Amino acid sequence: MDQQLIAVAAEGDRGRAYLVPVPQPDAPEPSWKPSDPLIGKATVSAPLYGMTTWVDLFNDRQLVALSTFSDLLSEVRPVVEEHARLAGLADDGVRLRDGGPGAAAYADAVATYLAFAINKLADLNNSMVTWEPMAQCPRHLFRRHAIPMVWDYAEANPLSSSSGSWDVIVKGILRAFQSQAWPPPHPCIAADIPQRDAVTRLSEVPSPVVCTDPPYYDNISYADLSDFFYVWMRRNLSEIWPDECATILTPKAEEMIANPYQAGSREAAREHFESGMAKVLEQITRVQHTEYPATIFYAYKQQETKQGDTASTGWETFLQALVNAGLQITATWPIRTEMLHKVGAIGAAVLSSSVVIACRPRPADAPTATRRELLNALSSRLPEAVRLLQEEVIAPVDMAQSVIGPGMEVYSQYAKVLEADGTEMNVRTALGLINERLEETLSAEETEFDSDTRWAITWYEQYGHQPGPFGDAETLSKAKNTAVEGVVQAGIAESKGGKVRLFTREELDGMDWNPAKDKRLTVWEVTQHLIVRLGYSERDAAGLMRQTGGDIGDRARRLAYLLYQIADRKGRAADAVEYNTLVRTWIDIARQAVHTREAPQTLDGIKG
Repeated sequence: MDQQLIAVAAEGDRGRAYLVPVPQPDAPEPSWKPSDPLIGKATVSAPLYGMTTWVDLFNDRQLVALSTFSDLLSEVRPVVEEHARLAGLADDGVRLRDGGPGAAAYADAVATYLAFAINKLADLNNSMVTWEPMAQCPRHLFRRHAIPMVWDYAEANPLSSSSGSWDVIVKGILRAFQSQAWPPPHPCIAADIPQRDAVTRLSEVPSPVVCTDPPYYDNISYADLSDFFYVWMRRNLSEIWPDECATILTPKAEEMIANPYQAGSREAAREHFESGMAKVLEQITRVQHTEYPATIFYAYKQQETKQGDTASTGWETFLQALVNAGLQITATWPIRTEMLHKVGAIGAAVLSSSVVIACRPRPADAPTATRRELLNALSSRLPEAVRLLQEEVIAPVDMAQSVIGPGMEVYSQYAKVLEADGTEMNVRTALGLINERLEETLSAEETEFDSDTRWAITWYEQYGHQPGPFGDAETLSKAKNTAVEGVVQAGIAESKGGKVRLFTREELDGMDWNPAKDKRLTVWEVTQHLIVRLGYSERDAAGLMRQTGGDIGDRARRLAYLLYQIADRKGRAADAVEYNTLVRTWIDIARQAVHTREAPQTLDGIKG
């Protein structure tokens, strides 16, 4: 394929200026090219267009820049070592890989960090880099866990002071050092950080304290994608780290993921992952420190299966291995770990939390339970857990993920759970029961809402914002202790031509709606108006929350949780995003509602 320059983005007096390009001279021949082949996950997209080696992902000008920086690295290291000697570090000749404390080791460390900077430069200087229209700068290659094909790519200037430049990248590394107090407030403790697989390392350390973020089944092929950086790292660091850079590409055969490309088939990949995970968890059960739980981070959204069940192979396989290894979940915490503005988060209901699972070996005398006993225990435990998660304003998209923890605490406390026919209940079935109890718990909160809101919830679940028969609406209204005429008077629905329809948010009264003047105020209406106001600003939403008062506001937040579950289950993605966003920003809105006064009204009723 060929390529053509279509525009040049330059610094202007008021931001970026976009210029018609002038003819560019041909780039000289680079001193080195990464000619190794793309493998596995790296071959999903690019090879379809003739890109089969790592060099194919760069244009000649980018290769010249990257190879030149790499050439200069070997020249910089002796200079750094000489400066370190002049600064008083020992001239002992002992390298960093051998634990050296002197000038030679210091130079190795600086060269290693500069090699990392070259890797980051490659991430922002290749022909798969996209242009970020909001920030008006290049966006790095690894926006997702793959190498996506792009047709219009952005080329950074590595010699500038803007995004994608050497100057910006090195200063970013420098800021990390400058943010650390030096000398440290407490004495430094020497740490031994060997490169081992998990089972081997667990057998080397007496009574280890385990904290790990395990691989996610088949979600991310780390080794395949790491080759993008490794081919440059091997060139730049082979002399400093010969053992770590001994292979042509990254080792892949022992990586504990379900990778059909490496294993030869999906069944072999599944067996490789499950047997490997079982060995690690069984080893943790045998050797972990008796005074500390093993803590395991996990962030993997459940997915709908073709059969309509809610599960994920990654979650199910991991939790089944954990239970089979004799571990019991003793506590769980959802922790906000994901960026709110990462790729895919804008306009989508993506996970923003990880779940931390605390595990201890299950007691040898753990009881056996029946299915009914498990259901009773879940019914007793989950409502309290859901209320706590709501009080902590866990995003609705994270709720099902977070409730798995308390649910699995209940399930894993038993040696086994027996079905009615005497067979042992597996984790997939337990996850299904946990999800059912979550929906029941959220639905049970309906009784705390007014009659019109309860009607609207059920109508929304059945028809969304589409019209439905008047007879169905009338029957439902009687069951909810209201009337069709009442929900029409409340301003949340219309009835005409034998049909009844919930108003969309766009059809509700505009920004001049005042809950204090509403003669039939409903939690439904408050929730929808909060979303409308949030579309303008958090300040506008806070002003409305201040008008409605804390109790109605709290019920609106709980309604948003319930409506998210319905929208997500019914495939109404746009609504799900709106309800999820309202809860995610709730703390900020509530804080502004307390600490700011209502903005003045203008003549047209719009807040100033």
